[in-house]
Amino acid sequence: MPVPLFNLAPNLTVSRLCLGTMTFGEQNSLPQSFGLLDEAFNGGINFFDCAEMYPVPQRAETQGRSEEYLGRWIKLRKIPRDRIVLATKVAGPSGQMTWIRGGPKCLDCRNITNAIDSSLRRMQVDYVDLYQIHWPDRN
Repeated sequence: MPVPLFNLAPNLTVSRLCLGTMTFGEQNSLPQSFGLLDEAFNGGINFFDCAEMYPVPQRAETQGRSEEYLGRWIKLRKIPRDRIVLATKVAGPSGQMTWIRGGPKCLDCRNITNAIDSSLRRMQVDYVDLYQIHWPDRN
């Protein structure tokens, strides 16, 4: 049975199921992650969610790895960019993850721009379809 699609926004049709990647690069190895991505995509899922802070649990040495794995999969599988919907998130201020952009004290234009530029680089794409704030600036 194909995965139903719906319009999230004008000109943005997504599968009703989205594959999250928060375990890619920690609990799931690269081959396991590729297997999950292949199964999802071949099963009709076109919507994939990442975050700059993934994988979890968060560690400086693995930060961004989920986006890197997703980008490698897109490139190696030669997935046309217009066939997938990519979502990722900027991490809000946190005293616990100082390795992400030096532990920003606020979500200002500079921090958001640096975050999206780094995410695009890790995923090896020119744009994301949905960019979200992982948690708000509580200051």
